Amino acid sequence: MDHNMNPGAPWRTEARALLSLALPLVIGNLGWSAIAATDLLLLGRLGPDAVAAGSLALNLYQAFLVFGIGLTTAASPLIASERGRRLHSVRDIRRTVRQTIWAAAILCLPAWALLWNAEPILILIGQDPELSAQAATLIHALQWGLLPYFVFLVLRNYVSALEKPIWGVIVTLATVPFNALAGWVLIFGHLGFPAMGLHGAGIASLLTSIFMGAGMALVVSVHRRFRRYHLFGRFWVADWSRLRTVWRIGLPIAFTVGFEVTVFNAAVFLMGLIGRAELAAHAVAIQIAALCFMVPMGIGQAATVRVGYAHGRRDRAAIGRAGWLALGLGTAFAAGTATLLITIPRTLIGSFIDLDLPANAPVIGYAISFLAIAALFQLVDATQAIGAGVLRGLQDTRMPMIFAAIGYWVIGIGTGTILAFPMKMEGVGIWLGLATGLGVVAVLLVWRWAWRERLGLLPA
Repeated sequence: MDHNMNPGAPWRTEARALLSLALPLVIGNLGWSAIAATDLLLLGRLGPDAVAAGSLALNLYQAFLVFGIGLTTAASPLIASERGRRLHSVRDIRRTVRQTIWAAAILCLPAWALLWNAEPILILIGQDPELSAQAATLIHALQWGLLPYFVFLVLRNYVSALEKPIWGVIVTLATVPFNALAGWVLIFGHLGFPAMGLHGAGIASLLTSIFMGAGMALVVSVHRRFRRYHLFGRFWVADWSRLRTVWRIGLPIAFTVGFEVTVFNAAVFLMGLIGRAELAAHAVAIQIAALCFMVPMGIGQAATVRVGYAHGRRDRAAIGRAGWLALGLGTAFAAGTATLLITIPRTLIGSFIDLDLPANAPVIGYAISFLAIAALFQLVDATQAIGAGVLRGLQDTRMPMIFAAIGYWVIGIGTGTILAFPMKMEGVGIWLGLATGLGVVAVLLVWRWAWRERLGLLPA
């Protein structure tokens, strides 16, 4: 039927395209979150101190990891827009993939240098010296997994922008049992290996990253749909023009994602100043909230591709449909997860720690309080994630970076610090500050999307 005769048809077509792309991305994100949750679950069997030290280590490591996640995200809108212009483009897409991997490799060099000095850095920012030393044993193995994981991310963004995201899902889901087995063997000492505790957890995570990077490299080298791009041929040849483009688009995304995630990292360090029980409770609660966040994150990633594809075709109506559908879908999902966090918090917490262990009683109490607040910011968290995604499809990355800096680090961490310490609200105050920062950024991003035409963000 002609779309002019049925105005709803383009919306239904776009909804199908968005969902078919978002669903595999969501499953892949949940798979990655399951990997992180497995690590926390295994560390939880070592006791509260291992959870606290592991939380410090992972949050310092993730400050660099998320910066790379943002940088490698540049591949998605660039590839999607090129496909919108020329559906069967090969050379331009190959240039983008190669130079995004180059950019990620360049980023690893300073990250490795800083992570090698994790113990003095943690002590410098006021963390417990004993926990800092334990955290460093984990990081010194884990840090070398940055580069193979970045390779996985670039290649996953590549197959997703070609609207074949299922291969990223397959590799991620294959990694979940691999990671669990590696952690079980190396942390606790099974199958003839010595029990290495936190250091074993770091080695297991390194092996997991290598497994993921090698798995995606194998897929794109062998699969008929991808191998025609010859991504790794003459890989060493510089392409300075495309490398600059990747940094121009990717660096603001990296800072945007970095501002958001590192504000949660800062909350971990602030929680460490309050007490060990609060720190362990925060680690559990933030992992549960992160699991919920994987769905709007996947919708935002799909929206970047769909908006980018329409942007390349210079189709303003399709741009609007892709963006508003993604925002509506994410908001509806967030309402559901908020309900779960309020109604069954103990069940969710019990997935990570033993509810019957007397030593865990304070941790459980704090975690329930934190999840109640997490329920409140599910809606704004989903909205800001998808709002940033739709703007990336327009290759609009600088202003969202400024919004993130102000919202998270001025309003969010400022409010949280004041509520936690001068106003004596402690951990609850920190979480209320996080919710406030997320809300401000969500409003600003949706405003910019709604005014995209007047702000000159659409193609001529």
